[in-house]
Amino acid sequence: MKTVAHFVETFVPENYNLFLDINRAEKTFTGNVAINGEALDNTISLHQKDLTIKSILLDNAALPFHMDDENEAVHIDLPITGTMTLLVEFAGQITDNMSGIYPSYYTVDGVKKEVISTQFESHFARQAFPCIDEPEAKATFDFSVKFDQVDGEIALSNMPENNRELREETGIWTFETTPRMSSYLLAFGLGDLQGKTAQTKNGTEVGVFATRAHAPESLDFALDIATRVIDFYEDYFQVKYPIAQCYHLALPDFSSGAMENWGLVTYREIYLLVDENSSLSSRQQVALVIAHEVAHQWFGNLVTMKWWDDLWLNESFANMMEYVSVDTINPELNIFEDFQTGGVPAALKRDATDGVQSVHVAVNHPDEINTLFDPAIVYAKGSRLMHMLRRWLGDEAFAAGLKIYFEKHQYGNTVGRDLWLALAETSGRDVASFMDSWLEQPGYPLVTAKVIDDQLVLSQKQFFIGEHEDKNRLWTVPLNASWTGLPDVLDQAEIIIPNFSQLQADNEGPLLLNTQNTAHYLTDYQGTLLTDILENWTSLDNTTKLQVLQERRLLAESGQISYADLVELLPNLTEETSNLVTLGISDILSALKRFIEEGSQTEEDFKSIIRWLFQANYDRLGFEKRAGEADEDELVRQTSLAYLLEAGHEAASEQAQAIFQDYADRIDSLPAAIRGLVLTNQVRVAESDTLVDQFIAAYRMTNDSNFRRQLAQALTKTKSSQTLDKLLKGFKDKDFVKPQDLSMWYSLLLGQAFAQETTWTWARENWDWIKSSLGGDMSFDKFVIIPAAIFKTPERLTEYKAFFEPLLEDMALSRNISMGIKDIAARVELIERERSAIAQAIEAIRP
Repeated sequence: MKTVAHFVETFVPENYNLFLDINRAEKTFTGNVAINGEALDNTISLHQKDLTIKSILLDNAALPFHMDDENEAVHIDLPITGTMTLLVEFAGQITDNMSGIYPSYYTVDGVKKEVISTQFESHFARQAFPCIDEPEAKATFDFSVKFDQVDGEIALSNMPENNRELREETGIWTFETTPRMSSYLLAFGLGDLQGKTAQTKNGTEVGVFATRAHAPESLDFALDIATRVIDFYEDYFQVKYPIAQCYHLALPDFSSGAMENWGLVTYREIYLLVDENSSLSSRQQVALVIAHEVAHQWFGNLVTMKWWDDLWLNESFANMMEYVSVDTINPELNIFEDFQTGGVPAALKRDATDGVQSVHVAVNHPDEINTLFDPAIVYAKGSRLMHMLRRWLGDEAFAAGLKIYFEKHQYGNTVGRDLWLALAETSGRDVASFMDSWLEQPGYPLVTAKVIDDQLVLSQKQFFIGEHEDKNRLWTVPLNASWTGLPDVLDQAEIIIPNFSQLQADNEGPLLLNTQNTAHYLTDYQGTLLTDILENWTSLDNTTKLQVLQERRLLAESGQISYADLVELLPNLTEETSNLVTLGISDILSALKRFIEEGSQTEEDFKSIIRWLFQANYDRLGFEKRAGEADEDELVRQTSLAYLLEAGHEAASEQAQAIFQDYADRIDSLPAAIRGLVLTNQVRVAESDTLVDQFIAAYRMTNDSNFRRQLAQALTKTKSSQTLDKLLKGFKDKDFVKPQDLSMWYSLLLGQAFAQETTWTWARENWDWIKSSLGGDMSFDKFVIIPAAIFKTPERLTEYKAFFEPLLEDMALSRNISMGIKDIAARVELIERERSAIAQAIEAIRP
């Protein structure tokens, strides 16, 4: 296993006084940095990548050094050890790889412009200046920057500007000293930016900034959320936000969703800006991302993991707190529903594949870090574990423990056990023992519940989908039962609870485990226990209904029950009106669709079932929002219409076409909540060269990321080889498809039967180009993950293995390749085994 030296072990930085001079026209920068710190050895190393080091001075004397590009380092020989200040002069290139210092491109009134900004996480600060680019190497930063500025342009960084008079005289922007922080949190952005500011209750200045391609009103929603979420965290953590500003900057090009740079959080535009014509789901998304990044200002920035193996400390916690905070400050968004329908099923599916990483995993080399940003594990599963822990401890003890944790470790670095000790102090519970089985082991348990001879038998066994090796793992499982008389946890392979009939008499309703669906496991109710749940279906709360549907679908996916059993559930689901249950139905339909051959009688029968399932919601909601309707009706409308239009519902399709005609010359003005549905339907039923050209032109012209995504969803429904060829050629045109959006386009096209063969061939033939364009980007491994999530035939499995197995040596891809092979193989085997039974079950219930 390739490992990397930790440079902080020989040089401990205290302060960087960094100056950069940026030349946008030449895409170059020069700079110097005075690094004050303590040398513990006569040979020290700094990180650098693709920099030209001109000189390194100590007390005005040149020091010998040599470059080590293979290890992204410069090694320096010192005449002495101890505290010292090194002065390094350097130069570098501004590249389009969305890491280090890079440009974002956008158009205003037909004029192409750019913003220069940074992305230093995980280990890309070294592309901007020589430093100890490791999270443990915390230091303060005095940052100043000069650029080829024109009137109206500004620069932003982590801290407020100081010495404005000097800037007006010299053009140099100077910023106040940062707190002690890791190198990956330093950030700046500069260009023709607009912004709005507000203040929190305790006086922190909050600002939202974007290019002038957007209406000023698009900043308002984010500013409100960002201001109020700081107030919430200060109350909840009982620790004040520690610096003077919390700015939020929307960037036209950004590799991930957002980045928590202390005091200057950066975002993709779609995750910060809210147009007046917006959907509920886009507002939910923006609120969550802002709340996530602001949580990081404490958990990640104030207190930071010692090394990348505790990345989950940052991401899992922030992913949990985003839901807690948004639910408090905007309860009308029903935000926990988003987690139940998004993060939870993603975590359950990914974590059931043998070979998946545990939440806590060793990191030997920074090149492995991107593979750890697995949204289904580090974010969704980790978040679910934190929700589970919070419930197990109680909110009061949980919040009190966080206060102790922040105050004890502020401006320092920690490992996971430090958090468990703080939470144990306030709760009196052995948190470390409880969490170890969940964090150190991959996977999760299936809890089987059944009644035998008037005894309730509860057992646990690891749940797998596909080929696997069972290692007899056990977890400390919080039962969270709806009945009294059951133990708090299941920590053995099996427990037997006697006198079930008396237990049943002492309680009301069916027995339910994992109530509220907060713990990370599945329950397989067998025999009378399952019958009781299904017979009491109408009395169940919506979260429980969703949970039952999710659990039954995953049991079918693993082969423990038949998918035909799920088909038999559908006739009882025609009157469901909640968003949670509608999305649970959607998951089942989406899974069943994989078994159905295009053009078959089974497909026709399946479409008739879909029309039957969603007819009541169509009659109730139609296309147009009604005065006074609940927010969730918008979400139910979107799901229902999407299925009806795909299933050829005649009335819905005709209405969608009529709406399109009303907006034909101003399609951007279509109501955002139904715009994607209307555009997609139009391509599906009335595709023409003129329509495609109109959509492509709109895609090129708009600065609205949500509209752009909807246009992509519509265009990828093409059945024209000419259009498909045009779209694939557009992948290499950055003025058409931004590199950040390549994986989205790839996923949309690969998921279409018509486009799959051509798109898959394109990816294999252009792999070197994909790698050179995205190799340093977090989205690169999606080109491994996406086909693994879609392919379902033996032929595709063979092709996938043939192409990717030679790349197993690439540590950034190897885990996802191995898991991808297992994922496709399990799907192929499942479809072969179940297809006939599903066809019969569909025929039996078709209306």
